[in-house]
Amino acid sequence: MNPGQKTSSSGTTKFKKNVEGAQQLKQLYGTGKRTQELVSVILCVVFTLVNLCFLLHYFQLNNFFTALPALVGGILMADFSSGLVHWAADTWGSVDIPFVGTAFIRSFREHHIDPTAITRHDWIETNGDNSMLATILFGYSSYTFLASTPAAILDGYSVSCFLFSFGIFVSLTNQIHKWSHTYSKLPSIVTFLQDYHVILPKQHHRIHHISPHETYYCITTGWLNHPLEKLQFWKQLEKYIEKLTGFKPRDDDMDWAKGKIIQ
Repeated sequence: MNPGQKTSSSGTTKFKKNVEGAQQLKQLYGTGKRTQELVSVILCVVFTLVNLCFLLHYFQLNNFFTALPALVGGILMADFSSGLVHWAADTWGSVDIPFVGTAFIRSFREHHIDPTAITRHDWIETNGDNSMLATILFGYSSYTFLASTPAAILDGYSVSCFLFSFGIFVSLTNQIHKWSHTYSKLPSIVTFLQDYHVILPKQHHRIHHISPHETYYCITTGWLNHPLEKLQFWKQLEKYIEKLTGFKPRDDDMDWAKGKIIQ
């Protein structure tokens, strides 16, 4: 057998292991997880509407010039938060960790083995976890609206706009991420927003999917990826954590990429 045949055989074996690993990770998606996602999406929609009603009711033209920067700030915070969560789940932890592993880390491991799997997820599976996080924000905002006087609401209007924008883009982050992996039948408005980098573009996100998946973690708009990379933000953070804990970054992720199988 010549070296080329050995390489081909090795590649085929790795591909088969990756397929089997992706199937096993998919099977860890159970009824309990589905229920959590469904409840999260429903609550997120309800609290979004509550917050929107309050914001529209208390909108005044003289608030516009403070509300606009707050809305943009919320988008930037959502982009950074998406990067932080993405980096943490890609870099640390394992599918074997009780509850957290199968409930949250699993999907990140599956995504690196089979990046197109997300395009086969329905709305609930795609957006459930992000809706849960957004529900916490919207729940807090709803409580603040209900517990505050009209004067206090007007005084804090820009903060409310920031939280609303933050929550909306957190809730949509994985949907935007899914669109960055979808190459057909996208609504024209989505393609337009991607082309003008209002939301995460396909070519931009492709940089993250170059092994070992150690850069460009922000997946809401991707606006912060370049400056964070210039600062070597994630690499420096990994060095401090590895020095402090002894844990090596991306150990579990690389194991799955090499064909890890659950025994």
